Amino acid sequence: MIKLKLGAALAAVIITMTSCSSKENRDVNGNASANDAANSAIENIMSRTSVREYAPDRKISPDTVEILLRAAMAAPTAVNKQPWAYVVLDTREALDSLAEVLPYAKMLRHAPLAIVTCGDMERTFEAERAYWIQDVSASTENLLLAANALGLGAVWTGVYPTEERVKAVSERLGLPANIIPLAVVPVGYPAKEHQPKDKWNPSVIHYNRW
Repeated sequence: MIKLKLGAALAAVIITMTSCSSKENRDVNGNASANDAANSAIENIMSRTSVREYAPDRKISPDTVEILLRAAMAAPTAVNKQPWAYVVLDTREALDSLAEVLPYAKMLRHAPLAIVTCGDMERTFEAERAYWIQDVSASTENLLLAANALGLGAVWTGVYPTEERVKAVSERLGLPANIIPLAVVPVGYPAKEHQPKDKWNPSVIHYNRW
């Protein structure tokens, strides 16, 4: 369970949801039911926040990296084309190299890991190639949620569509011409607890029409 202090509104939501899970949320053997799993999933989504400071000298195991990538590849994708590719950065040289060329990703200098989420233009939905952006964005969000669930901290730093960032990342990583970097996601164990923002805003919701 992620050790984060939830805001008052979030806490109220979680308490309301979990208060409904008593006897009906457990099977005849007293095991946790699907409702408990659903509550845990919702809590993970609501508690995710951008983490830019990481505990020093704490590495991330290869098994954990694989879980992050499996979660990323479980995202929805147009016509199931799965036009994603990933570059895992786990050496100081590689992380520092990107930090030099990305103005809003300086936390790479202190992160033990980063995953670059990319689109493969040879695997896109032919009728609407631009859907790769949605596909890889969904994959990136899955990655962030998985990191949060595992007690890690991560942050989405944008690359595409800023031309100079795309060029810089492509050159530093030696990406083929058909691979476009969408985002760089630094990952590490949080150096401190983070309070998630309450983004609930009913004024932006419309039903049936504007």
